[in-house]
Amino acid sequence: MVKVGQVLVALLVALLPETTAAAVAEPAPPPWTGSWETAPHGTTAALPGAAIRNVVHLSVGGTAVRIRISNRFGIAPLQLGAVTVALRRAAGADAVPGTLRTATFSGAPTVTVPAGQDLFTDPLPLSVPAGADLLVTVLTPVDSGPATYHRSALQTSYLASAAHAADENGSAYTTAVSSWYYVTGVDVLGDAAGSVVAFGDSLTDGTGSTPDTNHRWPDRLAQRLSGARLGVLNAGIAGNRLLRDGTGPSALNRLDADALDRAGVRVLVVLEGINDIKGSPEATDPAAFATAYRTLVARAHARGIRVVGVTLTPYGGYSGYTPAREAVRQQVNAFIRTGGAFDAVADADAAVRDPAAPERILPGYDPGDHLHFNDAGMRAVADTVAAALVREPTAAAGPAPIAR
Repeated sequence: MVKVGQVLVALLVALLPETTAAAVAEPAPPPWTGSWETAPHGTTAALPGAAIRNVVHLSVGGTAVRIRISNRFGIAPLQLGAVTVALRRAAGADAVPGTLRTATFSGAPTVTVPAGQDLFTDPLPLSVPAGADLLVTVLTPVDSGPATYHRSALQTSYLASAAHAADENGSAYTTAVSSWYYVTGVDVLGDAAGSVVAFGDSLTDGTGSTPDTNHRWPDRLAQRLSGARLGVLNAGIAGNRLLRDGTGPSALNRLDADALDRAGVRVLVVLEGINDIKGSPEATDPAAFATAYRTLVARAHARGIRVVGVTLTPYGGYSGYTPAREAVRQQVNAFIRTGGAFDAVADADAAVRDPAAPERILPGYDPGDHLHFNDAGMRAVADTVAAALVREPTAAAGPAPIAR
């Protein structure tokens, strides 16, 4: 088990510019820190006249929050009649009494979000503990065209008619949905030391884990890092690819919006590429992966962000598996481990593979599709990433200084 004290000390030392041990000091907390994220990847049918109560699970806490609302993939201005925020009471759509706040945008309670853009609410004074669930309710009074969303939330959210956006009692929220609509981020104000972005595909998005339990590996990592006051942001998109657009923009094309531009980011963890290998058209040139990874790292380093590379995990037994594709995976993993591109490496492949059949996931980690991870497998990946965060940076890449 990784000790949070070790995590904190190692992260602070690794992330600071080179200096003498006597001069090392903890960097000042960023004014805002990302506590929750989802990466939007496309659109679905609008829900005019609805109050959409999105349930989101925070990593770190704070004394105030601000909400990111996205119309990134919309084709028309998004009209919002209200946005409310509250702590969730328990399971379901009930708010903790006295915690519901009505958001404003430059002081106004309503807003129109231009197509292709995101907007933040004004800061909302609301004390939120680490690991809390928030209810972020978005009122969409009219049809503003296709809705920007994240399809595979693995979290139940709720719908009611527009009149109930400010209800503390959730009894009107009788329709359950399994996606997040319009809400793509929650930042907190407080003493957090910064955030870690988990950047990837369905393995990071949480496919295979138990819904409504927050057992995705980034959630498990957040639990590991709670003592270090580090937020963890989940920028996984099921079906996403490293090299080309598909389900959402490629990793290269969405890096800024979903990772580097998020609040207080200090570390980027990259687990992406298996969909390129097994997808159609398939990527067969390991050099293309190496170039893409180096590009991701260079762009992160330019922002003072450290990058952890995660090896691609086994998928033997999955319908897209072939020996030729397995050979590509092995070559890509060899680059991740030894190519010197990353500041640290988390060898998830070694952590989850079956020693008796290394092209396969251990049966105890396999939810049955031979590609994704069950809750135990998610915990194993989180442990591996946490361990990588406390290792010394590789000599080849070295730490990137934090932007001041």
